[in-house]
Amino acid sequence: MPPCLPAEQLAGTGLPPLLAQLLYNRGITDPAQIDSFLAADENLLNDPFLLPDMEKAVARISDALLSGERIAIYGDFDADGITATAVLTEGISSLGGQVIPYIPHRVEEGYGLNLTALERLRKEGVSLVVTVDCGISNAPEVATAQSMGLDIVVTDHHTVPSQIPQAIAVVDPKRADSRYPFPKLAGVGVAFKLLQALFTSSGKGGNMDTFLDLVALGTVADMEPLLGENRYLVKCGLEVLQNTKRLGLREMAKCAGVPLSAVDPHIISWVLGPRLNAAGRLEHAIVGYEILLTDSVEEAQRLASVLERKNEERQRLTEVVLAKAREKLSAKGTDSPILMVSDEDFPSGVVGVIAGRLAEEFYRPVIVLEQGKEWSKGSARSIPEFDIIAALTDCSNLLSRFGGHPMAAGCTVATENLEQLHECLLGIAANQLSSLDLRPMIAIDAEIPLSSLDGKTFQTMQKLAPFGYANPYPTFISRGIQVVKHRNVGTNGKHLKLKLREGDATWDGIAFRLGNLADEITPQLDIVYNLEVDRWAGGNTFQLKILDFTPAT
Repeated sequence: MPPCLPAEQLAGTGLPPLLAQLLYNRGITDPAQIDSFLAADENLLNDPFLLPDMEKAVARISDALLSGERIAIYGDFDADGITATAVLTEGISSLGGQVIPYIPHRVEEGYGLNLTALERLRKEGVSLVVTVDCGISNAPEVATAQSMGLDIVVTDHHTVPSQIPQAIAVVDPKRADSRYPFPKLAGVGVAFKLLQALFTSSGKGGNMDTFLDLVALGTVADMEPLLGENRYLVKCGLEVLQNTKRLGLREMAKCAGVPLSAVDPHIISWVLGPRLNAAGRLEHAIVGYEILLTDSVEEAQRLASVLERKNEERQRLTEVVLAKAREKLSAKGTDSPILMVSDEDFPSGVVGVIAGRLAEEFYRPVIVLEQGKEWSKGSARSIPEFDIIAALTDCSNLLSRFGGHPMAAGCTVATENLEQLHECLLGIAANQLSSLDLRPMIAIDAEIPLSSLDGKTFQTMQKLAPFGYANPYPTFISRGIQVVKHRNVGTNGKHLKLKLREGDATWDGIAFRLGNLADEITPQLDIVYNLEVDRWAGGNTFQLKILDFTPAT
């Protein structure tokens, strides 16, 4: 439980007690901070020309527009990279540019710039390549590309390595010399800022809001913090997304059975984002790009159906691979400060998902790799206590390539170095984590009687929306709640459905992935939960999303 908001501070806010407590829990206590956070308006937008090398990037792209050069937008195969590619391709085309998208194949080409693709683009008449959501870790490839006559503009948001590519421009808010006040933009956010600068420089104006549905989609799917500028971009982007004219997004939502009119970060994270990601995981990410930009109803329906099938296939494959990875880890023991597992039957398209699930289950940093004869490719997911990209940097002599964030990264390693890499990471993790109690914790915002919950509580909470990473959905605890009935639901009964009562108040509750705890339910429980609207299957009622429970004390 967080400390209660001091009474004198509450009096100074003029806010309802619950709202003031929620802001206090998020470190927002200064009146100016409070006003800015609650307004989440255009005052959160920053000048794109404060980003490093932005003027150089705009100048080179403007020259290409004037001279009719062919420009390639080189993206990544995840939802952030796909949306970023769509934003710049569509945006620069609207300025009269000759633009083609290029997204590498996850298995055949891997993440980031590769020389085979760059050579192919050059032969197709491309003279300028603009990267999105990648490139910052590709100094050798950039140098070779420029020697073969390609100009490269890098836009990225990943952690900057010690060697920055010697490109025409390197636009990354995480650069040490950046003057940009908000370093946590997604790849699509950086692409949007570049487009904003291009529109400003061209003097042609244009409605930048039409791209915000893509910005919201990529930002939330990539788990960037919904604070600062991201808060405004996602808030406005959700409004655009709810009424989007993009036929593919409308068809994708229809296939998934969710109403776009009610889309929020949760639906992006669990419905739309995974379907976009499924394209790159099991086929080719260009399918995800095409569904964002198609203007044909028939094509939108076809692509939405493809993504729906691929997502179902990805879900089935994930469960199979997860079971095998869990079995291999359990055989070695899961008390290690860092977990690493590899197998030739682990498809590279799902290793990131598997690493995330295992990191959540065991509360350890996890690396999962597809093991090849010569090279192994993997994804890492971490916990807040451990910076995985810093650890990989310390072991960089064993890696062919790597990149990412403190909480998520990817790497390629010679298979013969796997054991050595494990030992290197194990030493780092043991040094940093051995003294810590590594158990997942749920941050609770307030203890409230269940009987006091109503629509006003929900309306108060919504003043903090949009919720997501670094601005979590409000979480409450209520004690001594009567269990009227409960049952297992979902595939293999992996979820729990409960009917709960306190006084005259009765609530439906759903506990995802807690079906294995059905035998631990007692007549009265203390419950930790979110208050949410259940919009599935056309519903529109309040329910409790139960995160944890214990016999009532």
